Amino acid sequence: MDMMLEFMEQISQAEQIAIGGHIRPDGDCIGSCLALQQYLKKKYPKKIVDVYLEKPSSIFSYLKGFDEINTTVSEKNYDLFLALDSSSVDRLEFSEPIFHRTKKTLCIDHHISNTYYADKTLVFPEASSTSEVVYEMLLLQEKQEGKTEEEWIAWIGSEIAAAFYTGLIHDTGVFKYSNTSPRTLEIAAQLIKTGIPFTQIIDQSFYEKTYIQTQIMGRCLLESIRVMNGKVIFSALSQEIMKFYGASSEDLDGIIDQLRIIKGVEVAILLHEVKTQEYKVSMRSNHTVDVQRVAVYFGGGGHKKAAGCTMQGSVYDVINNLTGLLEEQME
Repeated sequence: MDMMLEFMEQISQAEQIAIGGHIRPDGDCIGSCLALQQYLKKKYPKKIVDVYLEKPSSIFSYLKGFDEINTTVSEKNYDLFLALDSSSVDRLEFSEPIFHRTKKTLCIDHHISNTYYADKTLVFPEASSTSEVVYEMLLLQEKQEGKTEEEWIAWIGSEIAAAFYTGLIHDTGVFKYSNTSPRTLEIAAQLIKTGIPFTQIIDQSFYEKTYIQTQIMGRCLLESIRVMNGKVIFSALSQEIMKFYGASSEDLDGIIDQLRIIKGVEVAILLHEVKTQEYKVSMRSNHTVDVQRVAVYFGGGGHKKAAGCTMQGSVYDVINNLTGLLEEQME
């Protein structure tokens, strides 16, 4: 709690603030960045608060501030850089140059694999999402100033609440993952009080699929392969397949979760070729296997039941390396 207040003190003192998140930003990354930006702009109208993210998916275009996101690196200098939802400096990738030339750097995260690369780091692994961590940090500051949670919620309004809610639903799988806590649901209930169109937010940003997304998901399911007595299932997408469908990485959302819910599966793996024989690896675990341990071994990170990394080699080289470590946890 003291660390949260210390972060808020440094934020309040900075006049020019840059906010950045991880490469290929997901709902939690985008939601937490925009929620924090919009809160700071509302509370401190004179501050300059800019968000830098790799071009985010248009499914999040309903969020206030979405059109203001910087997708190219500027030469502006800032007093403070806030790194959100990024466990290592290389994960910032797009905004890393700004991070390195900023006077003070703070990191807010919920990944236990965080490498503590900023000047000061706030990590709450027990939180469902970085959006939840940011919510609690801002709320604590408001309580110090005499507001109740209900009063603060009424003050932030539906636009900031929508950003927080987006972050919560995307990192909890709409509250079905094991990282969902009673507090997560309490926060969601508070956010709903602002009148956000929560059903529409869930459908538009989480469930709705384009025809291309449905086609490529169908191909992944059709060509999936089970190994280790059916406990592990994987599917791989080559650059050629992606080009055939005219698909991008954002079209792969939801595929890994469809693989994970197949009966008897303990670990689901999705491989996406980004360069010749270089694969982005996504892993999901259902029960006891800690996929984060495997991801960290190969230079990645994440959570116990959801993690990823980048690996080189053929599809079978990658799978053999992954299953070798997964098998140790299944014995």
